Amino acid sequence: MEKVIGIGGIFFKSENPSELAAWYKKHLGLPIDESYGGYTFDWKDDNQRPSKGYSIWSPFPNDTDYIEPSEKDFMFNFIVDDLRALINQLKSEHVQISGEIEDTEFGLFGWIIDPEGNKVELWEPADDQ
Repeated sequence: MEKVIGIGGIFFKSENPSELAAWYKKHLGLPIDESYGGYTFDWKDDNQRPSKGYSIWSPFPNDTDYIEPSEKDFMFNFIVDDLRALINQLKSEHVQISGEIEDTEFGLFGWIIDPEGNKVELWEPADDQ
């Protein structure tokens, strides 16, 4: 049986795609590359590939409050190296922080809201992830 072998992308509507892409590059360091007809980042370069963590695909029930305060039906999750340092950096850049850092068995989680109201989850995986 043929099967899916990975997550190929995150696609969503934006009020101003180029400005939002620039915001993600500036504040989260996403390696933006416009050569594929969109804003892409490619983990084939070992210097960019996360050293721990994994990709997850997870439908939530319609009545979940996990994505609040965003009114959108989706949330991005990005793996980060040092969540506490990144949250401090984002605070100094006046990025909206949502909630407090949570320390779980899977690692540290923090949340921000981007300029278009999308909730973004930042994950520093535990060492064994």
